Formats: sequence, C-alpha cells, structure tokens
Amino acid sequence: MTKKRMEWEEGNWINSPLYARKEGDFLKVAPEKGRDFWKKTLYGFEFEDGSALLSDWNNNTAVEVSFQLASFTELYDQAGILLYNGPEQWIKAGIEINDGIPQLSTVVTAGYSDWSLAAVPEWVGEEVTLRASIIKDAVVIRARTENHGWRTIRVARFPYTTGNQAGPYTCSPTREGFEVTFTRWHFTERDQDLHSDPPVEHH
Repeated sequence: MTKKRMEWEEGNWINSPLYARKEGDFLKVAPEKGRDFWKKTLYGFEFEDGSALLSDWNNNTAVEVSFQLASFTELYDQAGILLYNGPEQWIKAGIEINDGIPQLSTVVTAGYSDWSLAAVPEWVGEEVTLRASIIKDAVVIRARTENHGWRTIRVARFPYTTGNQAGPYTCSPTREGFEVTFTRWHFTERDQDLHSDPPVEHH
C-alpha cells in the first residue's frame, strides 16, 4: 500500500475531549480530568471513557501516531495510540508520566488490563512516534523519537480480524490543564518481521 496520512477530520471520537483544535497540520487536544482506560486489575475500577480519535484499521497495515512531549509534566499525563476492537478488548500504548519521568506505557486489555512500563528519561521534550503492526495473532508495538531509533516495547495477543479501529488517544486521570499536541497520524506498510526495524517516515 502507499502511505496514507490521515486528516484529523477523518477520525471519529469515542468520548470527546474538552477540546480538540487544529493548528496548522497539528491537533491540540485537552482531555477531561478523571477519564481513563482501565479494567479491574489491581485497582478494581473500570474506565473506558478516555478520549480517542479512531478510524477503521485494516490488519494488513501499520498505524503510526506522533506527538510532542513538552507538555507532559505531571503524574499520569499520557498520550499515544489506542488499538480498539470494542469494549474490554483494546490496547493503549504511549508515553505516561510516572515517578516524575516519561515512561513507555502499554496497557493490554481483554476483560482485564495489564500494564508494562519502561523509563525513557532521555526522551524528555522530544517528539514521539508510536507504531502498531499486526503479525499473525499478535500486535507488535514500537516507539521512537526524532533522535532515538525504533524500540520494540511490546508483543501482545491481538487476534481480532474484523472490527479493529486505531488512532491517537490521550487521558489525564488526575489533573486539569493537560494539553497534548499530536503532529501526525498515518496508516502505512505493516511490519514484515519482528526483528527488522520499519522505515522512519519523516513529515
């Protein structure tokens, strides 16, 4: 396939944010305080009210979302990519502030959520790209910045062959005033191999 750059207007919100406004090619989004995506595990609570801008996702394509980290300053500030097959069957992956530093965060949910974290303090203030690509019954999730190459951050079960959607998401569970700047949203060639880096697509 050829690379498809998504226009922000082509997506549909699940759970609208406080606001989403275009500035040039970018989209600035402010999530509503107290909303999130999480199912049961450890905490007992269930949230599926975070804001995500989604479009149909063909399993034969990869999806990429890029955003700026400069505004991420407080606990649980987060943004990235949501892979959505419906209530209770989704994955959110991106950057989340935890213990005062940015962490690559992935929450995989099939009825119950699990959570993995990897600290990336060297990414402070950079532009981050998240990428998801389905291989067989799994999704391979990678991340990079303009100054740091691709890192594979998760291989997770994602066996759904129909009804998949994907796109940018953001949540602010504990504070008001968070705003994230999304810089691009692409569908492109899917990964061919777990151990081969995909190309870096510049703006």
